[in-house]
Amino acid sequence: MAVYTKKGDKGETSLFRGTRVDKSSLRIRAIGAIDEANSYLGIILAEDSGLQELKEVQRNLFTVGSILAGAPLRFAKSKTKKIERAIDKIEGALPVLKNFILPGGSGVGARLFFARTLVRRAERALVRLNAITPLKPELLVYINRLSDYLFMLGRQVNHRDGMTEEAWRGRGK
Repeated sequence: MAVYTKKGDKGETSLFRGTRVDKSSLRIRAIGAIDEANSYLGIILAEDSGLQELKEVQRNLFTVGSILAGAPLRFAKSKTKKIERAIDKIEGALPVLKNFILPGGSGVGARLFFARTLVRRAERALVRLNAITPLKPELLVYINRLSDYLFMLGRQVNHRDGMTEEAWRGRGK
């Protein structure tokens, strides 16, 4: 079977139940932003196979994208609770933040900070879509919390790799 169908050659694509929509629609933009973040997590995993917890996040993002496309799937609130527990565990093991920190550090740490920004972009796309077509609230909560998790995971990896966090002091200092 060929990967290409030629059905999208005129700028439309199909949702789960076959409805055709413009590829620039808010729904497709949201799905694409989720896909972009998910793909970038794959890059991180290719560099650091010790971050296997990101595989579950990738599966969750596929579920979110599928729901956005109209698949009759459920998204359990327990998925958000699980990453909240992970955030709390990481936070308890790291120095308390007293300032904003500059994104960077080790290669993987910097990539996790970048992944956080991709998730934030996806969140903005979901919020915009939600303003027109109400989404399941648990999707918005999960994506919001996921960016926090990726931030903390970036801090954890940098700490593991012996990197010093550089505080942003503001006011040109």
